[in-house]
Amino acid sequence: MPDHVHWLLEAGEGAPIEKVVSRMKSASAVHANRTLARAGQLWYPAFHERALRRDDDVRSVARYIVASPLRAGLVERIGDYPFWDCAWL
Repeated sequence: MPDHVHWLLEAGEGAPIEKVVSRMKSASAVHANRTLARAGQLWYPAFHERALRRDDDVRSVARYIVASPLRAGLVERIGDYPFWDCAWL
């Protein structure tokens, strides 16, 4: 997605989800800024999370996330989106 990202994360015992998201945002911002030869904030500080329930099908959720660019009209086929590949397909 051009203006946001969907991540499917599994929370662990060692770090709360806020810390994991913060680390991922930090690492991706450093990489993006280096690649784009820019500096400064890349992400808004806040984020939105939705926890899966025990009866949620993780594969279906993953497929929904992967299909986001198609629903947004960014591509005509999922394979045309450069970041489509997912172990859940």
